[in-house]
Amino acid sequence: MAGRITASEQQLRPDPRYNDKVLAKFINCIMHDGKKAVAQRVVYKSLDLIDERLKKEKIDDENAPQSAIDLFHLAIDNVRPEVEVRSKRVGGANYQVPMQVNARRRQSLAFRWIIQSCRAETGKPMAQCLARELFDAARREGKAMNIRDQTHRMAEANKAFAHFAW
Repeated sequence: MAGRITASEQQLRPDPRYNDKVLAKFINCIMHDGKKAVAQRVVYKSLDLIDERLKKEKIDDENAPQSAIDLFHLAIDNVRPEVEVRSKRVGGANYQVPMQVNARRRQSLAFRWIIQSCRAETGKPMAQCLARELFDAARREGKAMNIRDQTHRMAEANKAFAHFAW
């Protein structure tokens, strides 16, 4: 039956290593062809690489993330978009109308943009690409942040059509 609401949020179990539901959801998004063990290996390897890099750099800032899971959450929070543009047809014309993004969509867009930017980079192992992208996103850099900034710029440019959002 189409359109049925699923209980996926309640069924989602936290990941085994960090006991974190957001990370478990991210692993499920990375997963390809039902190969969850491969996806877990990639994500955990990237988090290990991030941990090594954090230990090597030793940042003195008290707001800086101290562990890989903290950096992961910071990266996801930085990539989450506040607004996006949606196409509305009004009087025979299509307008790009800026609209607020709800929390679930914000998270899924952040996941999607990070994974897309990693998969687009060929020639390197996925774990390395993911570690670099998460590290860059935590510092507000990288491809995923560029996509977010473009989305925000597009919404800002079409602010005149905000009255069509109903």
